Amino acid sequence: MAVKIRLARRGRKKKAIYDIVVADARAPRDGRFIEKLGIYNPGTNPASIVLESDKAVDWLLKGAQPTDTARSILQHEGVLLRKHLQVGVLKGAITQEVADSRFEEWKGSKTDRKATAADTLAAQKDADKKAKLDAERKVNDARAEAIAKKNAPPVEEVATEEVADEAADAAETTDAAEAPEAAAPAEESAE
Repeated sequence: MAVKIRLARRGRKKKAIYDIVVADARAPRDGRFIEKLGIYNPGTNPASIVLESDKAVDWLLKGAQPTDTARSILQHEGVLLRKHLQVGVLKGAITQEVADSRFEEWKGSKTDRKATAADTLAAQKDADKKAKLDAERKVNDARAEAIAKKNAPPVEEVATEEVADEAADAAETTDAAEAPEAAAPAEESAE
C-alpha cells in the first residue's frame, strides 16, 4: 500500500482550510485517511501551520511520500531537516545530541527570520498606510483651495479693475493737462 502525506480540503467556499493527513494513495482527496498530522490555513498572512512534527517524521521514516505542497509545508516547518538528521543518526554518521543541536540551531534562526519578516511586513503596511494618507491629504488640500477660490468674493478682481481704471483716468487727466501747456507754447511761437 502506497502511503502519501497530503492535504485534505475543508472549510467553506473561497475560505479553504486544509488538513495535513497521511492517507492511502488510492483514497479520494477528502476521503478516508490514516492519521491527521496538522492543519494548514493559507487564508492568513502569513499562512498559519499547526503540525505535529514528531508524527510527520515517523511517517516519513516509514516511507510515506509527501505531495509537492505537503513537501513544501514540511520543509518550511523543518520536518524534512529533522528526518535527514535522524537518518544520519540511524546510519551512525552523527550522534543524537549533534542532530538535536543542529536542529535547534536551525529552529532558532528560523524564528528570528519569522520575527524579522513579521516586523518588515508590519513596517511595510504602516508605510503604505502613511503614504495613502499623505496622498489623500494633498488631494483634500487641493480641493479645499479650489472651493475657497470658487466661494471667495471677487474682491480682488474688482479692486484690480478699479485700480487699473483709476490709473487709466489719471493718465488721461495728466495727458490732457500737459497737452494744453504744450499747445500754448506752440501757439506763442507761431505769433
